[in-house]
Amino acid sequence: MSFNIAVDGPAGAGKSTIAKRVAEELGFVYVDTGAMYRTIALGLLRKNADCSDEAQLEAALQDIEVSITYENGQQQMLLNGENVTGCIRTEQVSQMASISSAIPMVRAKLLQMQRSMAASTDVLMDGRDIGTKILPDAQLKIYLTASIEARAKRRHLEQEAKGENCTLEEIEKDIRVRDYRDMNREEAPLCQAEDAVLVDSSDMTVEEVVQRIVALVKDRI
Repeated sequence: MSFNIAVDGPAGAGKSTIAKRVAEELGFVYVDTGAMYRTIALGLLRKNADCSDEAQLEAALQDIEVSITYENGQQQMLLNGENVTGCIRTEQVSQMASISSAIPMVRAKLLQMQRSMAASTDVLMDGRDIGTKILPDAQLKIYLTASIEARAKRRHLEQEAKGENCTLEEIEKDIRVRDYRDMNREEAPLCQAEDAVLVDSSDMTVEEVVQRIVALVKDRI
C-alpha cells in the first residue's frame, strides 16, 4: 500500500520548496498540483479564454492536455506535449491559476490523474485542498503556513533575484487578495483539514521545516 503525504497551505508558504526537499529525503515522488493548475492556466491564457463564460471555458479545456514527466527526479509539466515548466511561474499565470482553479470543471480535469498517482506509489502532494478533497485518506496531512509579512518578504526576494520589479507593498496586497479568494471560493476552499498537523514556517528555516515533516513521517511509517 502506498504512503501519501498531503501538504496544504496558502500561497507563498514555501510548499513547493519544502515538499521537494522532503520527497527527496524520503524517496517519495513529489507531485506539484499547483504546477498542474498553472499549466491549465497557461493554456487558457494562450486561448484568451474567458473563465466567466462556461461554454467558452469548456471548449478551451477540451483542447488542453496536461501531462507530467520526470527528468532527473524533477517534475516537468507538458501542455499539449510542450514542456512549459519554465513558463508557468509568471505573475500573470499565477493570477489566472488562482481564478481558474476554483472552477469545478477545471478541478475535475485533474482530479483523477492526481488520485491515480497517489494510489500506485508513495507520493508527497502539495496544493490547496489535498488533505481535504484530493487525498482525504492520506496517512499524513500537513498544513504549512506563514504570516503574510514573511510570505511577502520571501516572494519579494525571489522576484528581485529574477530581476522583476515589484514593491513589497504590492506583493503583500496580492497575497491578501489571493488568500481571501482561495479561502472563500465555493469549490474546495483552502482550509486546514481536521487531522492535519499545523506547521508555521514564519520563523523557521527551510531545513528546520523539512526535518520537522520528515520526523512526522517516520513516526507514522
